[in-house]
Amino acid sequence: MEKKDCFYLGKVVKNFSFKGELVLFFDVDSLENYLDLELLYIEIKGRLVPYKIKTLRIHGNKVVVLFEDLTPEEANILIGKDLYLPLDFLPELSGNQFYFHEVIGFNVKDLEYGDIGTIKEIYDNTVQPIFSIDYNGKEILIPIIDSVIKKVDREQKLITIQAPQGLIDVYLGEEE
Repeated sequence: MEKKDCFYLGKVVKNFSFKGELVLFFDVDSLENYLDLELLYIEIKGRLVPYKIKTLRIHGNKVVVLFEDLTPEEANILIGKDLYLPLDFLPELSGNQFYFHEVIGFNVKDLEYGDIGTIKEIYDNTVQPIFSIDYNGKEILIPIIDSVIKKVDREQKLITIQAPQGLIDVYLGEEE
């Protein structure tokens, strides 16, 4: 399994018991959607290694897991490692909800300016996630917030937005 075919699920936080159980943080809205997992991929030295799950249960706002065929000492080595699942495990979203990887390549249409380009990247390591849109070789940055996103059309691969007043002018200058 390659990282490009997966999504980041969370992290191994700490050990839970002397039996080799581990506490996991899942970066998801609903832990219940992930209780039927049979295996998890853990990133070790840049590779995703599958680990078969023996038991998995919710504990507060985290998850406790016991992997098959893993000694407590081997389990402790996994603390701090990142967890991944194949993209197929993502729940399907509808309406204006979307996964960042899903909209790369979508066209963006602003209600005032019309077509403003194609989403090339999403910067999500900032306080506010941002679309990086290519407009004829120029980069336009648009915040990803509910008040800006007006419609997501998966069939047409089109996102309709209403950018904050004057924002697009900053990038297009005298072109418009």
